[in-house]
Amino acid sequence: MNTIKSLRSSDVRRDLLRNGIITFAVAVIVAIGSIKGQSNKGEVPQIQPATNTSFGPLKQIDAGLLNVGYVDAGPADGPAVILLHGWPYDIYSYADVTPLLASAGYRVIVPYLRGYGTTRFLSTATFRNGQPSALAVDIINLMDALKIEKATIAGFDWGARTADIIAALWPGRCKAIVSVSGYLIGSPESNKKPLPPKAELAWWYQFYFATARGRAGYEEYRHDFAKLIWQTASPKWNFDDATFNRSAASFDNPDHVAIVIHNYRWRIGLAEGESRYDDLEKRLAENPVITVPAIALEGDANGAPHPDAASYRNKFSGKYAYRLITGGVGHNLPQEAPEAFAQAVIDVNGFAR
Repeated sequence: MNTIKSLRSSDVRRDLLRNGIITFAVAVIVAIGSIKGQSNKGEVPQIQPATNTSFGPLKQIDAGLLNVGYVDAGPADGPAVILLHGWPYDIYSYADVTPLLASAGYRVIVPYLRGYGTTRFLSTATFRNGQPSALAVDIINLMDALKIEKATIAGFDWGARTADIIAALWPGRCKAIVSVSGYLIGSPESNKKPLPPKAELAWWYQFYFATARGRAGYEEYRHDFAKLIWQTASPKWNFDDATFNRSAASFDNPDHVAIVIHNYRWRIGLAEGESRYDDLEKRLAENPVITVPAIALEGDANGAPHPDAASYRNKFSGKYAYRLITGGVGHNLPQEAPEAFAQAVIDVNGFAR
C-alpha cells in the first residue's frame, strides 16, 4: 500500500466555500479535518482511493476551437494547477486528487479533453484532430480563456504527453510539471522504428485502430474496449462498476471515436495532421529538452507501454525527481494513488520557488 502523510495545517486555513461548489467543498472540508493534528509539514493527508465520487456541477467556457467542460475547485486566487486525463479515462481520475490540492490552497482546473465528456467543438466544420500538439494548444487556449498566465500542469497518458509538450514549447506558461511515465514527446518519424515483438504486442490497440474494422469495433464496443484497457493497464486495480461507469459516460461524446482514431493513426503516420500545427510538430520532432521543474511518476504495476526511466532522464534539465509508486499501482496513477500524485504536485511547486 502506498503511503502519503499530511499537509501543513497552515496550508489549509482557507475559506474553501467562497469559491467552491457546496458538494465538492464538503469533500474538501473532510480532507482538511484529517490534516489537523498531523505534525509532518508539506505533505498530504492519507486518503482512501474512491473517497470522492462527485465534483458537483461543471463549468463550461469557450476556448479556441472548443467549448470546454471543466472542474474549477479551490480558492480563485490560489496558484493554478491543471490536471489532465488520458485515454480511455476522464476527469474522474482526479476525483480524490482535486480536493487534496484545493484544501492546500490551490486553484484546481480539471478539463475534459477534446472528444470527452461535455467538451464540444464550436463548429461542425472543424477537423476532429487528435494530434498531441492540438491537445496542447487546447490547454493554452483554456488558460487564456480563464486568464491563467502560468500554471503547474500534471497528467498521465495523453495528459502527461500534453504536460510535456506545454513545458517544452511554452515554458513561460508552465511553472512546473508532474508527468506519469516521464518524457512522452514523440513524432510519426520516430515511431517508424519497429520495436521488439513483445513491445509491439503491448501496442495491439494502435494497430487495431489502423483498420476500418478497428474503428468500427471501437465505435460499437467503446465501453467494453475501455474496460479492457483499464484491466490490462492496471492489472492490480480492483475498480468497481460504478467507478468505471462514471468515466465511461464521457466516451459517449459525439467526437470521441474520431479523436481517438485520428490520434493513434497519426502517431504511426497513417493519418495527416493539420498544417496549422506543422511548426509545433517540427519542434517536437526534435525531442526538445524540458527546462521547467519536473517530477516523473511511475506505478510499479503499470501494464501499459511506458519508457524506462533512465531513457528520458536527460530530457529534463531543470530540478527533477523520479518516484516509483509501489503497492500495485497501475497506469491510472492519480486515481489509484491520489496521495502520491497530489504530493508530487505540491512538491514540484516547491521546486519552482
